[in-house]
Amino acid sequence: MDTTSRIGRRRLLHATGAASLTASIAPLRPARAAPDADAQPAAAPPGDAGSGGRSGDRMIAELGVAQAVAAIRNGELKAEDYVGALLRRAETLKALNACISVNTDEALQAARAVDQARASGQPLPPLAGLPLLVKDNINYAGHPTTAGTWALREFRPTDTAPVLQILLAKGALVLAKTNMHELALGTTSSNAGFGFAKNPYDISRVAGGSSGGSAAALAARIGPAALGSDTGGSLRIPSSFCGGTALRPSVGNGGAERRYPSGGIAPISHTRDTVGPMARTMADVALLDAAIVGSAPAGPTALRGVVLALPRRYFWENLDDEVARICTAAVERLRDVGVRFIEADLDGVPEANALAAFPIALYEIGEDFPRYLAASGSNLSWADVQGQVKSPDVQGDLTAAQGVTCEIYERAMQVYRPRLQQLYAEYFRRLGVDGVICPTVPVPAPLIDPSFSGAIAINGHPQPGGPAAEFAVTIRNTDANSVAGIPSIAFPAGITRSGLPVGLELDGPLGSDQRLLSIGLAVEAVLGSVPPPPNI
Repeated sequence: MDTTSRIGRRRLLHATGAASLTASIAPLRPARAAPDADAQPAAAPPGDAGSGGRSGDRMIAELGVAQAVAAIRNGELKAEDYVGALLRRAETLKALNACISVNTDEALQAARAVDQARASGQPLPPLAGLPLLVKDNINYAGHPTTAGTWALREFRPTDTAPVLQILLAKGALVLAKTNMHELALGTTSSNAGFGFAKNPYDISRVAGGSSGGSAAALAARIGPAALGSDTGGSLRIPSSFCGGTALRPSVGNGGAERRYPSGGIAPISHTRDTVGPMARTMADVALLDAAIVGSAPAGPTALRGVVLALPRRYFWENLDDEVARICTAAVERLRDVGVRFIEADLDGVPEANALAAFPIALYEIGEDFPRYLAASGSNLSWADVQGQVKSPDVQGDLTAAQGVTCEIYERAMQVYRPRLQQLYAEYFRRLGVDGVICPTVPVPAPLIDPSFSGAIAINGHPQPGGPAAEFAVTIRNTDANSVAGIPSIAFPAGITRSGLPVGLELDGPLGSDQRLLSIGLAVEAVLGSVPPPPNI
């Protein structure tokens, strides 16, 4: 009997169960934010997108992390049926270029093993049967890990990234490795080697980057949960463009302050990089975070008493009109339910970041990537990898990196990054706020630009920066907090009249990850989620 006919839509979508991972937090089902009345349908991907390849697959694909795990644990859904439905969607929607490789046989085998274990009465681990979408710069031993770059198209690392290993040990399985900006050096996931990742809300637009394939696959209901990485916005930018949620965890100075282990990930910068969870709801991000760190999941806090800072200068300036309207309206809704806002600029932060961000990233990639290749079992050199880079913007980044001297790097690390960290710490301490709120990105998802011109306009006004203009605009609000190493969450604020998601970001003091997630859960209950892509 077909799974969907056996358990029914209402029961399936409200499955909660008694899984140990979800016992302390009920899955949130916030009201969906409706698009404006004059919204027009976005462009649809080719193929049988409406049916998802088989009747009932779309219904199953709507399940989030908590719902899917509980339904499998309770016997209301077979893991094999669930994984099969998602694999069919991945095949039907492959024109989105969300995935670089799909782990079909192994994922089905792992799902069958879960079903067999349950049928025989064996205890199931907390994430049993959970399919993961994994950014293709995160090592999975013996499986393709390309970092989105052509030289690594046949590379199979010998190790699995510790963060991924934690989730696999708790019963998750890898469904697919997802597309990304080449070498994670960009914010669009327009990849000249593996194809441009397309936004499910409008396939003429970028998915964001560099974790764009993960965000696009989540939005397209190819999977319920994803791992991405973030150096300067790579989790949060695509989440904003594709209507999802994400956590960039605390990094600090890389010691005990770092929330997640950092090994087994093709790097840009050991100072700035971190892996992070992505999902369609903040509740599911909180569950993934709890699984990684081995704690109880964050629960929603009372919003009355939460205090957030609004830095109008820089972070709320020069916004797309619709982004400004949607994010301002979201702030007012939060004010109505008791959140208190303090308007105070982050003086000195943009200036310090400008002197720290790129010198650190562009210098460290030349040191860190060769170490990664050697540790992961590759015979390639960094020169081999650079020589086969196909994306023109990434070629430009690597050329620029040659101009970052040791002296420039040392000054960035010893003067400007510490200054940036001090400015944030003093800001939080002086104001006594829980976090800083701003639009995640100043614009909705830009159009795909096959020419890699880098040009972008805001409200019809071309932005300065030449070929780096689009990058500078999209990373503007996510970069400084990344360099400072503080935690950040991204969540939907609403949707434009043309049906494009818009996101908000909340940055907190170092180590406040759990508090941010608790606030995010409460905010999600007020703002809701965006509708799914209409033609997917």
